[in-house]
Amino acid sequence: MNFELKTLSLAAAAKSPSDVLIVLISDHFQATKDPLSSLIEKAVKAKDFSSKTGKVLQTYAALGISAPNVTFLGVGAAKAIDLKSAMAGLTAGLKAAETKKLTVVSAEPLSAQALQALMLALAEGTYIYGTTKSKPVTRFLSQVSLGLPKVNLDLQNAFKAAVGMIQGIEFAKEWANRPANHSTPTMLAKAAMALARSGPMSCEILGPKEVAKLGMGSFMAVAKGSAEPLRFIVLKYQGGAKSEAPTVLVGKGITFDTGGISIKPASEMDEMKFDMGGAASVLGVFKSLSTIKPKINVVGLIPTCENMPDGLAVKPGDVVTSMSGQTIEILNTDAEGRLILCDALTYAERFKPRAVIDIATLTGACVIALGAIRSGMFATEDQLAQGLLNAGDEAMDLCWRMPLDDEYADALKSNFADVANVGGRAGGAITAAKFLHRFTKKYPWAHLDIAGTAWKGGSSKGATGRPVGLLLHYLLSQQSSKSNSSAKRTGH
Repeated sequence: MNFELKTLSLAAAAKSPSDVLIVLISDHFQATKDPLSSLIEKAVKAKDFSSKTGKVLQTYAALGISAPNVTFLGVGAAKAIDLKSAMAGLTAGLKAAETKKLTVVSAEPLSAQALQALMLALAEGTYIYGTTKSKPVTRFLSQVSLGLPKVNLDLQNAFKAAVGMIQGIEFAKEWANRPANHSTPTMLAKAAMALARSGPMSCEILGPKEVAKLGMGSFMAVAKGSAEPLRFIVLKYQGGAKSEAPTVLVGKGITFDTGGISIKPASEMDEMKFDMGGAASVLGVFKSLSTIKPKINVVGLIPTCENMPDGLAVKPGDVVTSMSGQTIEILNTDAEGRLILCDALTYAERFKPRAVIDIATLTGACVIALGAIRSGMFATEDQLAQGLLNAGDEAMDLCWRMPLDDEYADALKSNFADVANVGGRAGGAITAAKFLHRFTKKYPWAHLDIAGTAWKGGSSKGATGRPVGLLLHYLLSQQSSKSNSSAKRTGH
């Protein structure tokens, strides 16, 4: 889907050719002398329309308006949440009508955040997955023109970031939505390699021999039961100076999770193809970086494998040695995500990172705690935590800080190893985070548990692309902070 941003008055919008014209009407609307304003004034006077968020009035073949279909859409105060809510109610109709060319115009200025919310809502509502359908399935909406009364540099930058964000979110959705036989570790690795050719980035793929040489015994243990070979993907985006420490993103890449020997119930097990949502989000971020090209350095680490129950699979009670040298008693083979992440977190030390953020569909306990609204966020430093909270608010991709008290680690004590991989039902999301915390002592670290937010079930089953938006806003804020610091040093 192609977006364009341009300066457009209501009078000019009335003359613009389009399949559908959507006119955003806020509480601050002031009519001018044009056909659209005339229609709005009449509708408001007749009490058939108001600027209340989500209010809709549609007209067809109106005199003096080029677009055959015109929709007036109330957006209230025109805040980001208003745009997101109002557009969500319209996109199903655009999809059903197979709209190809759309113009959206606002008579009043929009904030940068509101503009992004509008674009993201349009993309979300018209997204179509078709990779494994027997007949080609394409998104009908191919061109979206966004018209505002004035377009300044802030809006241009927000527009560019939103275009990149949408590409990244949809790339993450694509790979998370694919069935496990169309999204193996080898296929993920090939996708990462192809992605690395699209921007200032590089990619290295490590296989079983290289991973064994590194001593990643915990990661290898999870992969033992599968015929699909593991892959360790290392992506590097170099937008800043080589001397600048990177932010490292670590994505859990379990391309299918049966639970291993601790096998899951059959009901809804198909949804375990989404267990690589963390890996998909890292790929999505790098897709966005290739478009936005910010002046920062980012490393993406994706340990990816299947968790299967064959004769070679790791068993409950087995003890393995992680890359860090710490031994782990595997009490539950269905707590495998933390086993592959811990070795990747140790590997991250070599980059001397400014911060490491891991993203994982890690625990059902986090779903119980926070539902599908906010991702669980754990962090070792307040500044990092606040940065992620702020980024989530800006992106409307929310998270919530959870505790990391040392006392929670007591549940992970083992009589036979340095640590057990599970600690019981109580505080399950926290004890999982405390397990990972053991492997992150050499850098600032945050953990995003996206088990409740990475996908939807039921009739709307599918990946959400979260938390690509949150992560991108966080990374771009680091670029802004760097620019502000540089300006202060030079006296500007």
